[in-house]
Amino acid sequence: MYILGINAYHADASAAIIFNGKLIAAVEEERFTRIKHTAGFPSNAVRYCLQQAGIKIHEVSYVAIPRKRSAQLLRKLFWAVKTPGFAMRRANVWQKFSSVDEELAIACGVTKADIKAEFHFVEHHVAHAASAFYCSPYLDSAILTLDGLGDFSSMIWGNGLGNKLNVAGRTLFPHSLGLYYSAICQYLGFNNYGDEYKVMGLAPYGKPKYIDTFRNIVHHNKELNYNLDLEYFTHHKSGADISWRAGKPLMPKLFSTALERDLGPPRLPSEPLKAHHYDIASSLQFRLEEIIIGIANELYERTGSNSLCYAGGVAFNCVVNGKILSQTPFENIYIQPAAGDAGLAIGGAAYLYHHSLGNKRSSFVMDHAYWGPEYSEDLIRESLVSSGLDYVEMNDDVLARSVAERISEGDIVGWYQGRSEWGPRALGNRSIVADPRRAEMKDILNSRIKHREDFRPFAPSILEEFTAEWFEQEYHSPFMQMTYQVNQNRVSDIPAPTHVDGSGRLQTVNASNNQKYYKLIKEFHEITGIPVVVNTSFNDNEPIVNTPDEAIASFMRTKMDTLAIGPYFVRRK
Repeated sequence: MYILGINAYHADASAAIIFNGKLIAAVEEERFTRIKHTAGFPSNAVRYCLQQAGIKIHEVSYVAIPRKRSAQLLRKLFWAVKTPGFAMRRANVWQKFSSVDEELAIACGVTKADIKAEFHFVEHHVAHAASAFYCSPYLDSAILTLDGLGDFSSMIWGNGLGNKLNVAGRTLFPHSLGLYYSAICQYLGFNNYGDEYKVMGLAPYGKPKYIDTFRNIVHHNKELNYNLDLEYFTHHKSGADISWRAGKPLMPKLFSTALERDLGPPRLPSEPLKAHHYDIASSLQFRLEEIIIGIANELYERTGSNSLCYAGGVAFNCVVNGKILSQTPFENIYIQPAAGDAGLAIGGAAYLYHHSLGNKRSSFVMDHAYWGPEYSEDLIRESLVSSGLDYVEMNDDVLARSVAERISEGDIVGWYQGRSEWGPRALGNRSIVADPRRAEMKDILNSRIKHREDFRPFAPSILEEFTAEWFEQEYHSPFMQMTYQVNQNRVSDIPAPTHVDGSGRLQTVNASNNQKYYKLIKEFHEITGIPVVVNTSFNDNEPIVNTPDEAIASFMRTKMDTLAIGPYFVRRK
């Protein structure tokens, strides 16, 4: 049984396909359109998933769409009466969903009559929860989702047991931790959709001097719930609907003049960052941590489960994630690599297969993130020949050793191997890799390669077996979803990926999940004694590179020194 999951008409449009409960392929539409967080219908992603599965659209039994018109219907009707403009925009979105079968037929080059699949609509947050639970190794788990808004909810909690998901409680719009965080990001001058991770990286530069104000902005009542003081926001009046222009999602203004009254004038994107802004970012993050840790502790008390499956856009806040295990009784946590809205494609399909259709839990566990496109060695070689670059073909062992040697000598390396990563993080197949021992490497990467803000940190990829020796926590983090403190006696050894507060958003790497990347880091360890490399995404203010041509173009456009693409080694002259 094939089930196609589609996240459409929303930011981070994506598609995924499962066969008898097991994932075959998943990819975000942005990888093809080259527009970050692409909204609309994921035509390219759908075609890729079908191609990877080796089937045509008429062989798909079900299509799962992670949006449900009847969810929170009374709440929706209340807001429709209160804010007619908001209701009209929602109706326009639903009009698009009513023709999703036509869009799918066009994407697949067939007529609607050729599509035999039944279409099922799954509530947004239920799909979030399913994307974590059914991809996890746990048969009994607490579940938590947190994001901006989806089907008029911003949080659900409950438990997963076997093949069933049980929702025990929820927080409804307009109260939202995701919108709270986004509103303050806008106030700080970070206005683009998805800029929250930048402010998370900014927070350690400040102190939570404004925590009392932020405790007034968002209240936590210790009942697995929270409330915003809506005086500080505008979304309850105008709505929080995302619009898009040429595929790019756009957010409306979310904060009110009350925030300016209490914190001063907002920062313009062109203005320099000052200590005041750092302290606001720190206070924002501190309050988020207080609330989520409180919710997680309450969730443990309610469910009694030792494991937590967590999803939604807020689950990308790896600083909070790294504290959940140390500050709550939970012993295990699972966050799949596309925890945000892209992951809804998997969640909708998995929920339909297991919960709705009643199939037994499959043996599938998502223990790696490599579900995207892969390109043949022949195609890579053709791209290299067309580029005019000189290259040398090497076997895996020689390539890993050669690249490790270049990294140890200070080279910045583009590393392009195998299938691309699912989710926003480069995890060793579409990565830029560098020497963690060089303190200047952070500034070099930010200015010369990535062309981004100088305060933003880079991630360490570490051989899994060395985690406890180098970090204060040892729980594995294969998807770069946790931030841990670097052991004090190791900070001076890896200054490049160590943030200003002594932390690192780490990726733990083992041989079974990514043999080539593991081999590269192991060779670097043998040369230097350091089982860590700096890892950042293979891109430059664009989605992560997808095709060999894009990888080569990025290498040539930036000032990387070496490119390892498939079995081919390229050194800039």
